[in-house]
Amino acid sequence: MSQFVKLNPEQLKKLREVNPMMMSYNVEFAEVTGGTFWKAYTPGQIAGTEEFNVTPTSEGIAAMYKDLMQVYAPIDLYNEKLRSLAKEFGPVWVRVSGTWATKTYYDFDGTTGGKAPEGYLNVLTKEQWIGVLDFVKAIGAKLIVSVANCPGLHSAEEPWHPAEAEKLFSLSKEYGVPINAAEFANEPNMMEDTGFPKGYTPEHYRRDQDLFFGWLRANYPDCLCVGPSTTGGDNVTFGKGDAGKSGGIEQLVRNSCGCADLMEGTKEPLDVFSYHYYNGISERLASVMPAGHWQAEEANSEPYLATALNFARTYAPMRDKYCPGGEMWVTESGDAGGGGDTWASTYLDVLRTLNELGGFASITNGVIFHNTLASSDYGFLAREVFDPRPNYFAVLLWNRLMGSTVYDSGEAIREGAHVFAHSRKDGKDGVVYLIINNSLTEATTVELPKEAQRYTLAGENRKVRSTVMTLNDKPLVLGAGNALPEMKPVTQEAGCVELAPGTCTFFVM
Repeated sequence: MSQFVKLNPEQLKKLREVNPMMMSYNVEFAEVTGGTFWKAYTPGQIAGTEEFNVTPTSEGIAAMYKDLMQVYAPIDLYNEKLRSLAKEFGPVWVRVSGTWATKTYYDFDGTTGGKAPEGYLNVLTKEQWIGVLDFVKAIGAKLIVSVANCPGLHSAEEPWHPAEAEKLFSLSKEYGVPINAAEFANEPNMMEDTGFPKGYTPEHYRRDQDLFFGWLRANYPDCLCVGPSTTGGDNVTFGKGDAGKSGGIEQLVRNSCGCADLMEGTKEPLDVFSYHYYNGISERLASVMPAGHWQAEEANSEPYLATALNFARTYAPMRDKYCPGGEMWVTESGDAGGGGDTWASTYLDVLRTLNELGGFASITNGVIFHNTLASSDYGFLAREVFDPRPNYFAVLLWNRLMGSTVYDSGEAIREGAHVFAHSRKDGKDGVVYLIINNSLTEATTVELPKEAQRYTLAGENRKVRSTVMTLNDKPLVLGAGNALPEMKPVTQEAGCVELAPGTCTFFVM
């Protein structure tokens, strides 16, 4: 059914101010050190013309990883193309974390010869960490990390201690790029499967998070204490009550717990509340958890797009309980756990990404860390070559146009009309509307009360699974010398205008 939207910018009611760095991203710890990460999909799988098949095994998910992952060299954070494209976003938070971080030894004096000490799985060199600090400084970002908490550092019965963390924090401070925020661990609700010592329990975690945050406040008081960084397991409502759909891989692990298990009774308060959100399970893991996987044909649907907002509504009361008055950060976000779906690098995922940004801002204030900048199929940039994907240009446009004042659009969310309204990023009087027509069959009619500057995004040749996105029908691809394409609007006169199926449109007025 086609929709009609009447814009009334003069009658908008303010909801809140949001963090101007709301759109941020992760650089995986495994990228920094080099290591195993998800294998890339083939061009045919990305286009939807070739099926992705994985043979389940009775040995569990760990046995499957050998066919799903490969070893990658460390990312080159000094690459001029990477730095230039990252800097275009403007000020952001950069999160260097992941399960890899929990098990990494900081070999800053070069004594290991690249071999991880007993109880650790990975090694970070001084040169690699300085590369992170140089990158963060070069693009004008803020840095958030998590720290080692594995058998090499201590046993479950032995309290966590800061021997490793001090290396990371002191080097960063001495180098002039201090760590601005820290989570104790990445996805701690997965317990041993995230790398914790054998026999680790929520009680051990609460003890150790208090020790870490207490140490931080005593030694690095300007660093924000963020947590608990959980992934699922908190009775999140998926879609229209479809509990079969999952937002994470927590159901695949041996032991998992919820936010309350990690936070109830802790003594050190949070400065920021954090959680992870994924829409479900990618094709890579679908064979072991089929109910958690969405098909590409569902990726524009209302239940699918509602998932991120259901997460935000579920965790907001937990934020209010464990971090009253604080911001809520989604420290990992993407279309699917397991490195992203086959369509994650195409225009189809832009519908989800922009809807999450607009919907999250209408619910609360905080930061969303897209996973990742340049790793796996859901990265903003393609691995190693750093070519921008559709999501890169979509969030670049968001950052350039959408200001930090959020308004109630006055329009109920429905198929064909996901309408969000913000102030103008350029500081001028006026408003910016984002209208997502997620119907792939029906146009949406919008009545403009005045002239506006229009930016319409679509898949090239109107193919939603295209790896190239268009802006007002012009392909968004890099030019000579990796120059960004011009992202200019067209002038739209007042009156009724049709938004084609499967398009995302910004109106600046």
